Amino acid sequence: MFAERGGDVALEVVAAAGGVGIATLYRNFPSRYDLVYAVVEDTVERILDAVTAARGAAGQDPAAAWADLLARLVDMELGALIDAIGLQARSGSKDASALGHLQQPALDALDELLSVLKDADAIRQDIKALEVLVAVATITRPQVAPIREAAPGVHRQLADAYLAWSRS
Repeated sequence: MFAERGGDVALEVVAAAGGVGIATLYRNFPSRYDLVYAVVEDTVERILDAVTAARGAAGQDPAAAWADLLARLVDMELGALIDAIGLQARSGSKDASALGHLQQPALDALDELLSVLKDADAIRQDIKALEVLVAVATITRPQVAPIREAAPGVHRQLADAYLAWSRS
């Protein structure tokens, strides 16, 4: 729902999409922060899985490993998550910094992979993990329904452009 409607989607909508009542949602996630934290935690695990797969493939075909990693990150629709984290940070909550710390292992693993890809001359030397995630988040930022309908493939086109730009 974050991907479809943005980070400020009503929790009643999230509950309905999950096939549960709002009381059940609140029993499992007492606040919006708790829900965002769980989504971030899950996303970090998915990013780590994608980085691990790319690291395994980088020894044989670094360029293909990079392309596959970017495709997997785009499929995660990170833009929706960044939107939700941004809303949490703007709320002034001290818990927002915990979200940043939660993401650090993914950034560290991605930086290690980028070093391998740079050494293989598969990507530009100036690319950093945070920049990759920000670029993917920007590409996959949720759009209002009329824009999604008018340009359904635009995020893939932007991802392809980023892939071409990022190569050495």
